[in-house]
Amino acid sequence: MPLDAALRDKILAAVEAGFDKQVAYTQDLVRFGSVRGQEHTVQDFIFRAMKQRGLTMDRFAMDREAIAAHPGGAPFSDTHSDAPIVVGIHHPRAEKGRSLILQAHIDVVPTGPADQWTHPPFDPVIDGDWMYGRGAADMKAGHAANLACLDALRRIGMQPAASVYVQSVVEEESTGNGALMTHLRGYKADAVLIPEPEGEMLVRANVGVLWFQVEVRGKPVHVREMGAGANAIDAAYRVVGALRGLEEELNREKAGRAHFEDIAHPINLNIGKIEGGDWASSVPCWCRLDCRIGIYPGVSAEETAKRIGACVLAFSRGDRFLANNPPRVSFNGFYAQGYVLEPGSDAEGVLANAHTAATGKPLKSFMTAAYLDTRVYALYDKVPALCYGPVSENVHAFDERVSLASLKRITGTMALFVAEWCGLESIDA
Repeated sequence: MPLDAALRDKILAAVEAGFDKQVAYTQDLVRFGSVRGQEHTVQDFIFRAMKQRGLTMDRFAMDREAIAAHPGGAPFSDTHSDAPIVVGIHHPRAEKGRSLILQAHIDVVPTGPADQWTHPPFDPVIDGDWMYGRGAADMKAGHAANLACLDALRRIGMQPAASVYVQSVVEEESTGNGALMTHLRGYKADAVLIPEPEGEMLVRANVGVLWFQVEVRGKPVHVREMGAGANAIDAAYRVVGALRGLEEELNREKAGRAHFEDIAHPINLNIGKIEGGDWASSVPCWCRLDCRIGIYPGVSAEETAKRIGACVLAFSRGDRFLANNPPRVSFNGFYAQGYVLEPGSDAEGVLANAHTAATGKPLKSFMTAAYLDTRVYALYDKVPALCYGPVSENVHAFDERVSLASLKRITGTMALFVAEWCGLESIDA
């Protein structure tokens, strides 16, 4: 049932009253350099923060066999994180409302050269409206907001009248296995809200993502006899050209796809990393490409993987050297399908009302050509999976930053959403 105006104002005032603490907690999170595989200490910190709030705690590891057996599971590698997943559970006195998952990932992407940042990447400097730092936007601001919206309700003596699962996951930036593990653990609710930095808009659709490696072998000789050898790095460039052809083919297939056909280039192939060779005066005998490509909703990762393998093989057959030395294609990360959030759910309606009350503007939606953990809950739990969060700039780039004014607005939206979706009960019986 919709909240009355007096209660809405009271909740928004409670968000305002606690915002300085929320910002300080967000800064605490940013100070942890929680790149892949180094999230253990920040997960311990989050565990303590949740436990101090009286949540029932669960901490667990990835189940490799269960993930490998699931169609949405991504391959494990030597760089896969072994940090735990942390879940804090709010239990109401009586289940009267609708249950909710509030989820966020705590892993961040590498910083790149620190000297290209205005401030040290894990120093959460605030300059005007902006908080800087790797992960400040993606997505430690949203991570902190998951607790802050519950704190605001507690500040007025209220709590959700339904179960709320506050989930802190890893591996969002590389496999999506953390979110999948919460699903495999058995956590499920009537709706999911993930406050990724989405410009105060609701994600209507997003692509799936596939990570793959291409390993090219050459024939090493001294550079003085270069014509007698075969340069693996040069050959890798030729393979990239063939993959660019596949990328354009996939983009032509946007025709007739809602949410994608009006986007100029919805499917992006990124050559994210290249390594090769051993010596400047030796023709290189090896080269490895690390690549990422998007996938339309409704298209499986397996189908796209087969097309990538076929593309590389077909090109190799027509290449004088590669015909006898075909590259090896392997899949080493994301193996995830995209999804579409169909309009009209009660959860979206509640979020729209909350957003308008908190911001004074109607809720907009859009398609993002990126991976989102909401795919787990949309595809496999088949519940409304809402991705909505603050305005940000330079995500995955130098000087990543999040707008604090926007963060306050979306925290207000989230508090109002929880209040209406879950219902409220007094903390004191």
